[in-house]
Amino acid sequence: MTETPQPPVLVTRRLADGVLDRLTPVAAATVHDSEQPMTRADLLAALPGRAAVITTLDDRVDEEFLAAAGPSLRIVANHAVGTHNIDRAACAAHGVLVSNTPGVLTDATADLAWALLLAAGRRIGEGERLLRSGRPWAWAPTFMLGLELTGTPLGILGMGRIGQAVARRAAGFGMPVAYHNRTPLPADTAAGARWLPLDDLLAASPVLVVTCPLTADTRHLVNAERLARLPAGAVLVSMTAGVVDEAALAAALGSGHLFAAAVDNFEHEPAVDPALLAQERAVLVPHLGSATVRTRQAMGGLAVDNVLAVLAGGAPLTPVR
Repeated sequence: MTETPQPPVLVTRRLADGVLDRLTPVAAATVHDSEQPMTRADLLAALPGRAAVITTLDDRVDEEFLAAAGPSLRIVANHAVGTHNIDRAACAAHGVLVSNTPGVLTDATADLAWALLLAAGRRIGEGERLLRSGRPWAWAPTFMLGLELTGTPLGILGMGRIGQAVARRAAGFGMPVAYHNRTPLPADTAAGARWLPLDDLLAASPVLVVTCPLTADTRHLVNAERLARLPAGAVLVSMTAGVVDEAALAAALGSGHLFAAAVDNFEHEPAVDPALLAQERAVLVPHLGSATVRTRQAMGGLAVDNVLAVLAGGAPLTPVR
């Protein structure tokens, strides 16, 4: 009796330990076992005949990708919440399903947003660099004064799952919260936060956390003009690449208009704008929002679950429409 061949699946990056344990018994999985992304040439060469591909944000899924994969491709399972690396219209035209990994990284990302807010507001990065440099220092009443967060108004740009989680954590600091979405949320979802038009939110936010997804409409939404609307001495935390204009952010720090800023996710990563790197009051971390063992295992597991569901003839658990 002839055995049915296992469907071929491409995994474009090394995933967290244990994530592929449920995939490999039922699929012929080819894994790019590296923390570095596949080159474009290697990716295109590996695509023909695949039934499914587990991608990351570094993998551009476009007409070229889909043509290389051919008609066998059934699903692209993105190991991320964002899908700005995927041409969803092209996938739909080719009959290819798209999924992402929402929900499972909410708390880890919100936790990091608060870590960055504290680090920027209280000048933790500066203080550590000073100690490691070996330069002389001494405690003084005016030494390295930072921003007091307790009771300070907090603005959130993008009140999705992550924004709501950031807002819930603000209660522990007694911070009144305002936010901007395209439309206001129901009162029971907004966790007591009040909706404001964008420019009004900026003017009322001595602390601003940016969590909205990157889309064609939000790219550089926070530009030089909008940064200027923040109160003098404000602190900004950016958790989404491309929404905040990084060159404008560096200029606002350099001019002293912003007290400090923190960025987790960069528009051209792994490259970071040299002007931003030069700012002493910028806290910069290498895309660590979801970087906990539990969260990365959950993200990888959800990507695998989406693939398994489609290979079994069903719909993905978390489809992107």
